Amino acid sequence: MEFSFSRNKSRNKISMEKVMSDLDRFVFRFCRILEENKIKYVVVSGYVAIVFGRSRNTEDIDILTEKIDFEKFEKLWDILMKRYDCINASSAKTAYFEYLTKKTAVRFSEKGKFIPNFEFKFTKTDIDEFTLDNAIGLEIDKDKILISPIELQIVYKLQLGSDKDIDDAIFLFELFKSNLDNEELKKWFGYLKIAPELIKQLKGKI
Repeated sequence: MEFSFSRNKSRNKISMEKVMSDLDRFVFRFCRILEENKIKYVVVSGYVAIVFGRSRNTEDIDILTEKIDFEKFEKLWDILMKRYDCINASSAKTAYFEYLTKKTAVRFSEKGKFIPNFEFKFTKTDIDEFTLDNAIGLEIDKDKILISPIELQIVYKLQLGSDKDIDDAIFLFELFKSNLDNEELKKWFGYLKIAPELIKQLKGKI
């Protein structure tokens, strides 16, 4: 897979060429709606590895957004309901006041389907806020979304610790090894208290 990774003061960017899968189109379409409604967001977790070629399935796409007020969320809800169902809430009020403001995700899927679905949630930790503020632009054939910083994504996956998550971390590390900020990696290793034996599973020297 060919890609270019550019770093600048405003926003880091990855550009690549690939034939989009159905899952890619599903994600890019939803993110376009968020951008059109001026909602700050970032795609995190498993899809970040999948979009770069990691061969595995996923049932959900994790999206963090800024905390918006109910009026803005209700407008978004009305737009989304034209194409999507909310799996775990029956109204905008329930989704907002019983889930999002209580730090629980709401799930959206295309009408008539259950998977894949979006796990949509507001930021709730300092790391969430950092991820949102430092999201990377991913561009495929002039279409783009915002994804988690790669260094943080690798370390976060190690912290989760399942075989699947560790394999995601190793995949991203090997793919972006020559583009990574090693000092940033080391910072997150310390901040998230990653065990040395997990760090050793990453191939190559850090």
